[in-house]
Amino acid sequence: MRRTPSGRVLCVVASTLTLLAASGTTLAQADDPASPEQKLRDFIHYVLIDRPDAAELIGQQLLDGDLPPQAFADLVDSTGEFQRFRQAIGEAMRRDVGGSLEATAAALERRYEGGKLERARSPVEIDRNIDLLTGQLQGRYLATQRLLAAGEYSVPQLFEALVDTSDPELQAIAQQILVDMGSQSVMPLCVALLSESGPRQQLIAEVLGIKNYRTAVPFLAEVMEKTSEPEVREACSRAISNLQGTAGHSVSGLYLALGEAFYAERPEVTSFPGEDHQLVWSYTPSAPSVALTATPVLTEVYHEAMAMQMAERALSHEGRNIDAASLWVAANIKRDIEQPSDYENPVYGSDRREPAYFAVAAGMPVDQRVLARGIDTRNTPLARAAIAAIEEIAGGSQLWSGMDNRRPLVEALGYANRRVQYEAALAFGSAQPTNDFEGASRVVPLLASAIRDASERYAIVLTDDVEAYQQVRGILTGQGYTVLPRGGSASELEGSIAEAAGIDVIVTMLPSARSLDSVDQIRYSAKLAVTPMLVMLPPDEAAALSPRYERDPMVMVRRVGLPAEAIAGAVKALVEDASGGPITSAEARDYSERAVSVLRDLAISGSEVFDVRDATSSLVGAVADASGGRRLAIAEVLSLIDDARAQREVADVAMATSGGERAALLRLVADSAKRFGNRLEDRQVSRVIEIAKSDSAVESLAAAALLGALGVPNEDFLPQLLGQ
Repeated sequence: MRRTPSGRVLCVVASTLTLLAASGTTLAQADDPASPEQKLRDFIHYVLIDRPDAAELIGQQLLDGDLPPQAFADLVDSTGEFQRFRQAIGEAMRRDVGGSLEATAAALERRYEGGKLERARSPVEIDRNIDLLTGQLQGRYLATQRLLAAGEYSVPQLFEALVDTSDPELQAIAQQILVDMGSQSVMPLCVALLSESGPRQQLIAEVLGIKNYRTAVPFLAEVMEKTSEPEVREACSRAISNLQGTAGHSVSGLYLALGEAFYAERPEVTSFPGEDHQLVWSYTPSAPSVALTATPVLTEVYHEAMAMQMAERALSHEGRNIDAASLWVAANIKRDIEQPSDYENPVYGSDRREPAYFAVAAGMPVDQRVLARGIDTRNTPLARAAIAAIEEIAGGSQLWSGMDNRRPLVEALGYANRRVQYEAALAFGSAQPTNDFEGASRVVPLLASAIRDASERYAIVLTDDVEAYQQVRGILTGQGYTVLPRGGSASELEGSIAEAAGIDVIVTMLPSARSLDSVDQIRYSAKLAVTPMLVMLPPDEAAALSPRYERDPMVMVRRVGLPAEAIAGAVKALVEDASGGPITSAEARDYSERAVSVLRDLAISGSEVFDVRDATSSLVGAVADASGGRRLAIAEVLSLIDDARAQREVADVAMATSGGERAALLRLVADSAKRFGNRLEDRQVSRVIEIAKSDSAVESLAAAALLGALGVPNEDFLPQLLGQ
């Protein structure tokens, strides 16, 4: 039994759950009659006595109940259990990092905080608090705190009070609250500033000047440039000066800088970090009621939406601002990448064109800048989308247009992700540049690698513990990875890493300080910079380090001791989020087919920039392992290469087949002989003569034609054909 704060004795009975201590089994009662208040207290109790099984069960019952967030927050507050609830949540998340209890505790915490926010942000509650602002001192103080807690959601009603000249006292209080609200009131006031005029516009400019947030500078500069009212112009000028803005900067450039801040998701332009939604504002000056309207947008796509809006404003002031155009295209691609598939975006509906349309229409200078942004920010999906657009429109003379001395497509050849490398090489091969450039020698080997190695997966496990290495190695091997030898750091494995086609995932099981060092070392490694990392630490260290990387898609922190299926799931989720998952067999086949096609075109064109002979070894190995149409396609490329190995390998493959496929391969050997002369060995020529004597009309005709192309003297093969 335990005693509640009120002194009432509660007995935790079997109707809540049955704990079979001897067997360690917990049985849930699906129709548990215990009240929500009872369950809340039981959850807290079992966390604090370190019974995670019971705590997780009851916590899940609370989550599955019919209490919406606001009702759950009322429950926690009304029972007097707030302090113990917070303590229990903290203990559960600290003790069970990556486990089911941590997830349950985090969900309960989110429900409580969500309920508090719902209560504070209710329009009815906001109106009630605004009514209290001119009342008694205590009520005024409490109302002010609640409005500040509601934050950006309370701005429409506060704005109405601000511009209502009939109540000067309320107007002054509303202004002070909007100022004290910090960054959360900046964007709605800026949106209103652009649409208002006269004294209202002047007042808004003055408030923005007091608030000391430079986010407002582009809007103030635009109004100052456009307005014909001296009072408004002076108010905007004073506000810009207060915000340490510099007169003379182009409005387009100011909006571009703000758009970049949104794209980078900086804290000063994020009103509700950690929440699911942010607000996008619109303003209707002639509206009969509240003129400011907020549209909730998923946080995943909010910053991209705002970056696009700022880029559009920049372009409206300077249509040839190529940096603003590239920001818009990049933000639109990023929005599409990060937007959940089932989400109907209220600011970019499904009826609008796909980002790829705008990317190819924007042209090479814009796409090159988008690719540079993807490389600089290590955004692999963005880089791939930019390369896809470049491949659609690039010609040899356009590859470097508009980029001064930088060549992002060349940089992409060395980007630490095989998809990006392959796609950059394919783009170069398709463009067929006519002038040599630094990095050209990497294109053909990458195309050759795409033919043979695209589907291979490689992993690294960094640990000093041999047993731990073997355990994780077995998990990764089961997922199709080739795991490199054990090492205590990436530098120890430098040789093995260099030999691998690319590293797809890294798992570290090192002490906290060394794990941090490993993350930093890998981020600055040319070969590993965008390789996702699963960092596994003891529970306390994992809890302390996890917040540091919660916004980094390349790093996931989990506690050691997780079951094998949990580790496998973590690796799968990490690689999927960071790089789109391992290259699938279908992707590998597509890369291979595209690479073969590009190499064929390069060989036929006689490219002076790319030497297809550099792919000979890979093609020789691939043609023997291939079959059907893929084998014939690779053999055709080999027939176009001036190398004895190429001609001999196609001949050997032909000898190992039969029927129509053999005849087709023999004709390719004949094509090679016609181009480069006879490179076959005597044993191969003898075998061709045998095939020419065979009863198969198709095979014998192709073999006879090959003999003619080889230029074998009549006295060498004619007697054999005649049986002499």
